[in-house]
Amino acid sequence: MMSKLPKEKTSVVTILRNPIDRVFSTYEFSVEVAARFLIHPNLSSVAKMAQRARRKTSAVSTLDIWPWKYLVPWMREDLFARRDARKLGGQSHLVTNDSYDMEDVLMPLHEYINDPIARDIVHNGATFQIVGLTNNSYFGEAHEVRHCVLKYHSLGDHVLEVAKRKLDNMLYVGLTENHKESATMFANIVGSQVISQHTISSSSAEVAEQRSLLSSTKSDLTGQSNSTHETLKNVSSTGEDEVRRENLTVGKLMEAYESCIANLRNSQAERRVNSLKRISPANFTKEARRQVSKILIEEIESLNSLDMKLYTYAQHIFTKQQTHVLHNMVSAQEIQTSTQTTSSYPIFNNPPSWKVSISVTALLLVLFIFLFVNSRRRTSKVKL
Repeated sequence: MMSKLPKEKTSVVTILRNPIDRVFSTYEFSVEVAARFLIHPNLSSVAKMAQRARRKTSAVSTLDIWPWKYLVPWMREDLFARRDARKLGGQSHLVTNDSYDMEDVLMPLHEYINDPIARDIVHNGATFQIVGLTNNSYFGEAHEVRHCVLKYHSLGDHVLEVAKRKLDNMLYVGLTENHKESATMFANIVGSQVISQHTISSSSAEVAEQRSLLSSTKSDLTGQSNSTHETLKNVSSTGEDEVRRENLTVGKLMEAYESCIANLRNSQAERRVNSLKRISPANFTKEARRQVSKILIEEIESLNSLDMKLYTYAQHIFTKQQTHVLHNMVSAQEIQTSTQTTSSYPIFNNPPSWKVSISVTALLLVLFIFLFVNSRRRTSKVKL
């Protein structure tokens, strides 16, 4: 997609996640969303409901977004199949307490990570996304190239280098695990630029608009009091918008973001709890993750070797960005402090313009009096 946009006017930003956490999260979210459909008696009912929903709304669904449009239907079919098997077998009580290895209810994690679908879509997903080689790419040969990399591991090093170069050219690289710092850095790097550019462009547009409004006001003064009143109202509202825009700062941007993300997390947490109730006693928690065997974790690392290396590289970029932003903030603070110090001594460093005018006028007046007195003396001597 980026190749279709003008490079000089396009900036790219991204956020990377620890590959192991990303695999866990992908597995959990696929199951969570798929479990919402278990309110239906069978997959035929699900299909009918989906058709009715499509007719009623044009809103974007999770099933429209990559990779969930592939992973959720896969998990949904699996959940229905396992539920049907439990009903046929008459099994009502589950022995295991391991949510990631509860095969009577859902696909175990070890089975999930070794499935061809996961190998094609999930593993090394960050690297393949950045270089444009996912199964969602517009690049026609993406599928063949990706499968060559999966088959011949030595080719992965070349793909990894391309991904690193792409990260180097991005405006901003964040880390999910450093969420607060990433959001703050994004606001300082990207948000401040957007605010300043928006202010400049909006101010230029408003100047032209106000000139047009003023000219129309002049031409309509005679017998047009009502329309003049409306024009002045528009100019006033424009001024109010300008005040509101001037009040927008990086700090206030972060406050709005924190409020928004808090509400989003609360709603997602509630929806997650309701979804997982349908596959109880399976429950994905931090404690449950810690119970996963070390052997399985190492297998996930091996399957995501490209992403592991790319994430380490992204961490270095993130550290450099932090240092750069901190340096800029310190420099700005020093300039502000210097300006405040200078302005506290106006008599010596920055005298007001009205004082300068009075001083010059007084000097000229003294010079004029001196010249006038001398000329009177010369005149009196001539008379004598």
